[in-house]
Order: sequence, then C-alpha cells, then structure tokens
Amino acid sequence: MNLPEAINWEAFFKRARFHITVDALSGLPPDDRMEVAFAGRSNAGKSSAINSLTMRQRLAFSSKTPGRTQHINYFSLEEEGYLVDLPGYGYAEVPKSVKLHWQRLLADYLATRMALSGLVLLMDIRHPLTVLDQQLLQWFAPRKRPVIVLLTKSDKLSRSVRLQTAGMVRKELGNMGLPLSVIPFSSVNREGVEEAREVIGSLWRPLAQRVSV
Repeated sequence: MNLPEAINWEAFFKRARFHITVDALSGLPPDDRMEVAFAGRSNAGKSSAINSLTMRQRLAFSSKTPGRTQHINYFSLEEEGYLVDLPGYGYAEVPKSVKLHWQRLLADYLATRMALSGLVLLMDIRHPLTVLDQQLLQWFAPRKRPVIVLLTKSDKLSRSVRLQTAGMVRKELGNMGLPLSVIPFSSVNREGVEEAREVIGSLWRPLAQRVSV
C-alpha cells in the first residue's frame, strides 16, 4: 500500500464497494486487511453517515424496520482494507435469543478482531451516551484503539447546544483513556463530513508508514 502525503480523502472513501455480509464470526473475511468499524444504536443515522462519507447514495441501507438488520456488512476500499458496518442495537422488538446473538456477535468482534484498527461510534446528538453506547465502549476499551464519535443529526440543534454536547461527550469519554475524537455530524447539511473523512482516514497512515519502512 502506498498512501501519498497529501490524500484526497473524498476520493479515497468514494472507492468503497460492497464486499460481503455475514452473520457469524466464522464467516468473516481473512483477518489480514485493516478494518474500521461503524457502530451505533438503531436509527442513529449509521447508514446515512456511511453513505455521506463515501459519496454513495445506497452503499449502506437500513432495514425498513429499524434494528432488524443482524449482519456485519463489509465495504472494500481495495487493498487498503474495509469499512465494517456492524448491526444496530437497542431498538427492535425481536426474540431474546436474537438479541443475545447480536450482543455476542458485537462483543466478540470488538474484543477479538485483530484487523480492527478503530471504531466509529454514532450517537444521536440529542441522546448521547446511552447505557448501550457505554456498554459497547466497555467491550472495545481494552483494545486501546482510537474511537471516533460522530454526533449525528446535529442539524436538529443550535450551534451552541451542539458544541456544548460535544464537549460533554468528550469529557465523559476522556476518562476511558482512549484516543478520542468527537465530531458533530449531519448527513443533511454535511456538517462534519470532511472532518470525519480526515480523522477516519488518518487511521490508515500508521499502516502506510509500516509498509514503507
């Protein structure tokens, strides 16, 4: 892999293409390419965020019934690796056995996937840091890898409230000792899209440096 010093991140993410969907860890692709995972509560705007970052209208799409999607979807960035769309959590009226399956799938992936280099956590800016969000972060925290928080639907709040909420989230999560970025984000007015591309894209730079040595 050979990433130049100055990268057009819009073009970088625009290359994303659907690769595979799986519903068990045994179906994951080989653990030999860098992965950045997207997670969030159902209806937090995860699919819209992925589509905005990649400049694709329907690369990722939601079930008509929020929370029903129970698969891990991989989007390939060619030899650079994958964007990984994890199942939404915390919404659907589904059998307990199905919810337990989702929980095990998420927890095991976040805790054991060696290729996972960073987590993009999406939270509705009006309802951040739910119990389930914090539980997911607890699963991931031992990995000591970067967390990028996108506070979605930021267009629903005034600028002052957006900044206040972002500061509160940054302070709360700072106690976890993880490399952290918190970005107000809107797929409607595109607030935070360019910043998110740059911050998420920066996760690829250490790999580029290792390859070039």
